[in-house]
Amino acid sequence: MGEAGTTTHHSTVTKVGRPVLTAMVIGSMVGGGVFSLPGGFATTTGVAGALIAWTLAGTGMLMLALCFQNLALRRPELDAGVFVYAKAGFGDYVGFNSAIGYWASGVAGNAFYWVFITATIGAFLPGFGSGGTLLAVAVSTVGVWVFHFLIARGVRDAAVVNRIVTICKLVPILVFVVVLATQFDPEVFRANFLARDELGSLTDQVKNTMIITTFVFIGVEGASVYSRHAQRREDVGTATVLGFLSVLALFALVTMVSYGAFDRSRIAQTREPSMVGLFEGVVGPWGEWFVSAGVVVSVLGAYLAWTLMAAEVMHAPARAEDMPAALGRENDHGTPVGALLATTVGAQVLLGLTLLISDSLDFMLALSTCMVLVPYLLAAAYALKLAVTGETYEHDARHRRRHAVIAVLAVAYAIFLFVAAGPPFLLLSCLVYAPAALLYVRARTERGRRIFTRAELVLFLIICVGAIAGVYTLVTGGIDV
Repeated sequence: MGEAGTTTHHSTVTKVGRPVLTAMVIGSMVGGGVFSLPGGFATTTGVAGALIAWTLAGTGMLMLALCFQNLALRRPELDAGVFVYAKAGFGDYVGFNSAIGYWASGVAGNAFYWVFITATIGAFLPGFGSGGTLLAVAVSTVGVWVFHFLIARGVRDAAVVNRIVTICKLVPILVFVVVLATQFDPEVFRANFLARDELGSLTDQVKNTMIITTFVFIGVEGASVYSRHAQRREDVGTATVLGFLSVLALFALVTMVSYGAFDRSRIAQTREPSMVGLFEGVVGPWGEWFVSAGVVVSVLGAYLAWTLMAAEVMHAPARAEDMPAALGRENDHGTPVGALLATTVGAQVLLGLTLLISDSLDFMLALSTCMVLVPYLLAAAYALKLAVTGETYEHDARHRRRHAVIAVLAVAYAIFLFVAAGPPFLLLSCLVYAPAALLYVRARTERGRRIFTRAELVLFLIICVGAIAGVYTLVTGGIDV
């Protein structure tokens, strides 16, 4: 039996450097969400609320990124950070739930991406509709399995493709920012500054915007997930911070130049992905094709990155004996094919559900965001635990207080996101955590280990109560699907 995060073996593990790790962070964050930012923000807030939201999100997510950086340096023996940090800090079952939450977030995000890309194609080919038609699901299914076999060829091949795709998809986004910046009108920007009458108080506007900002920032931990593939351990933290700051600047610019070029109501009424319609409104019909191509490339790249991360996080607990052994199986390329198959099948199931869900884009976005909150909170809490107890700070008391402040801010931000998400979707997440415990039971039984401690059993029962409440909320219409 291994310690939390102890790797049983490192067969054929490919090592990558800082540029590739940074590209993974950027690639996993810059996905379809950025192309919906103008419309998403315009429907919830004006310029003032957007500035506050980006400040809060930027500060909070930076604190999380710094927590991942600190943990990578202070506990370098822990692989696949999101899972093992929770396990090392709070026990096996808590770590297992962190892995399940992160994995489910990635799967829901991948389903979102395929719906998003087919909805984009639907602007040109009506048979795709808004991404929920039989044709759209069929095409998405083919794409899901093509990527499955691409990734199965090996992490190095997929990582190189991810770096190339990251470069390609940034081009239309940067062109959008530059072109709309040339159309900046101070009067329009001033008129968009406040939107109290239509959208409620400024506090409500900011709160309603936070879920959007959280979704687009999912992936900030990308380099930490791939820590076992890093050539140098210090590259993990550097790549995390560099990638995050680059993406924060890009996302903020996308929203601000939109407010400066178009009236807020016009932005809010633009068909998603809103960046396509806005760019077309400035440069003409070719702009629709140009940005739509960027959407396709961006989403495919993000899907690749998220699938890699989700499979890695499912694979890590299998190696640490907290998932069934089948999920820890690797092929000759060193790819975790057992976990990859589970990830692909999960995305396939959610794609099938889009035929039954009325607003599958919003549903998958909210589900993906809610599922990742627990892993983020637990990682930040573990960083705080290290700083409070002094573990790993025996010879570095100088940084202990500063790291404690960073961790407190990260924990506070994660809790704030729980409040912003609201109870319904948090109860819905229990519908994932509760049945997932069967995997934990299977893993413990396979190895002849005790299933739950007393505290873990209490936690499991609480999750089950939440799942029952989630079912009731669904049945009574508390969650609109």
